[in-house]
Amino acid sequence: MSNSLDSYLVLSGLLFAIGTFGFLARRNAISMLMSIELMINAVNLTILAFGAFVPPLNGHAAVIALLVIAVAAAEATVGLAIVVAIYRNRKTPLVDEYDSMKD
Repeated sequence: MSNSLDSYLVLSGLLFAIGTFGFLARRNAISMLMSIELMINAVNLTILAFGAFVPPLNGHAAVIALLVIAVAAAEATVGLAIVVAIYRNRKTPLVDEYDSMKD
Protein backbone atom coordinates (compact mmCIF):
# COMPACT_ATOMS: atom_id res chain seq x y z
CA MET A 1 0.00 0.00 0.00
CA SER A 2 1.27 3.43 -0.84
CA ASN A 3 1.50 6.31 1.58
CA SER A 4 -1.73 8.11 0.87
CA LEU A 5 -4.13 10.23 2.82
CA ASP A 6 -6.87 7.66 2.30
CA SER A 7 -5.08 4.93 4.23
CA TYR A 8 -4.54 7.24 7.21
CA LEU A 9 -8.17 8.34 7.15
CA VAL A 10 -9.40 4.74 6.99
CA LEU A 11 -7.19 3.82 9.94
CA SER A 12 -8.42 6.85 11.84
CA GLY A 13 -12.03 5.96 11.07
CA LEU A 14 -11.50 2.41 12.29
CA LEU A 15 -9.92 3.64 15.53
CA PHE A 16 -12.77 6.08 16.06
CA ALA A 17 -15.35 3.34 15.40
CA ILE A 18 -13.63 1.00 17.87
CA GLY A 19 -13.60 3.79 20.46
CA THR A 20 -17.27 4.55 19.86
CA PHE A 21 -18.21 0.90 20.20
CA GLY A 22 -16.14 0.60 23.36
CA PHE A 23 -17.83 3.65 24.86
CA LEU A 24 -21.33 2.44 24.03
CA ALA A 25 -20.82 -1.22 24.93
CA ARG A 26 -18.97 -0.91 28.24
CA ARG A 27 -20.45 -0.34 31.66
CA ASN A 28 -17.16 0.27 33.44
CA ALA A 29 -16.31 3.97 33.79
CA ILE A 30 -12.56 3.41 33.35
CA SER A 31 -13.14 1.51 30.10
CA MET A 32 -15.40 4.30 28.90
CA LEU A 33 -12.67 6.87 29.58
CA MET A 34 -10.15 4.73 27.68
CA SER A 35 -12.55 4.54 24.75
CA ILE A 36 -12.88 8.32 24.72
CA GLU A 37 -9.09 8.59 24.67
CA LEU A 38 -8.99 6.22 21.70
CA MET A 39 -11.46 8.43 19.85
CA ILE A 40 -9.37 11.52 20.64
CA ASN A 41 -6.26 9.76 19.33
CA ALA A 42 -8.12 8.93 16.12
CA VAL A 43 -8.90 12.61 15.70
CA ASN A 44 -5.23 13.43 16.31
CA LEU A 45 -4.21 10.95 13.63
CA THR A 46 -6.58 12.66 11.19
CA ILE A 47 -5.21 16.10 12.04
CA LEU A 48 -1.62 14.95 11.54
CA ALA A 49 -2.47 13.15 8.30
CA PHE A 50 -4.05 16.29 6.87
CA GLY A 51 -1.06 18.27 8.06
CA ALA A 52 1.30 15.93 6.22
CA PHE A 53 -0.65 15.81 2.95
CA VAL A 54 -2.11 19.33 2.68
CA PRO A 55 0.74 21.83 2.21
CA PRO A 56 -0.98 24.91 3.77
CA LEU A 57 -1.57 22.95 6.99
CA ASN A 58 1.98 21.63 7.20
CA GLY A 59 3.19 23.56 10.25
CA HIS A 60 -0.10 24.16 11.97
CA ALA A 61 -1.24 20.54 12.28
CA ALA A 62 1.41 19.67 14.86
CA VAL A 63 0.40 22.63 17.01
CA ILE A 64 -3.27 21.65 16.80
CA ALA A 65 -2.40 18.05 17.66
CA LEU A 66 -0.44 19.20 20.72
CA LEU A 67 -3.41 21.26 21.86
CA VAL A 68 -5.71 18.25 21.42
CA ILE A 69 -3.28 16.12 23.45
CA ALA A 70 -3.29 18.73 26.23
CA VAL A 71 -7.09 18.83 26.27
CA ALA A 72 -7.21 15.01 26.30
CA ALA A 73 -4.83 14.90 29.26
CA ALA A 74 -6.98 17.38 31.16
CA GLU A 75 -10.12 15.42 30.29
CA ALA A 76 -8.55 12.18 31.48
CA THR A 77 -7.41 13.78 34.73
CA VAL A 78 -10.79 15.29 35.54
CA GLY A 79 -12.68 12.19 34.42
CA LEU A 80 -10.52 9.86 36.48
CA ALA A 81 -10.84 12.11 39.53
CA ILE A 82 -14.62 12.04 39.21
CA VAL A 83 -14.64 8.25 38.80
CA VAL A 84 -12.42 7.80 41.87
CA ALA A 85 -14.62 10.13 43.93
CA ILE A 86 -17.78 8.27 42.92
CA TYR A 87 -16.08 4.91 43.51
CA ARG A 88 -15.23 5.92 47.07
CA ASN A 89 -18.89 6.68 47.77
CA ARG A 90 -20.61 3.93 45.75
CA LYS A 91 -17.97 1.16 45.85
CA THR A 92 -18.60 0.27 42.19
CA PRO A 93 -17.04 1.41 38.89
CA LEU A 94 -20.19 0.55 36.91
CA VAL A 95 -21.94 3.58 35.47
CA ASP A 96 -25.36 1.94 35.74
CA GLU A 97 -25.10 2.28 39.50
CA TYR A 98 -24.54 6.07 39.37
CA ASP A 99 -28.19 6.91 38.72
CA SER A 100 -28.86 8.44 42.11
CA MET A 101 -26.46 11.08 43.41
CA LYS A 102 -28.62 11.95 46.46
CA ASP A 103 -27.18 9.36 48.82
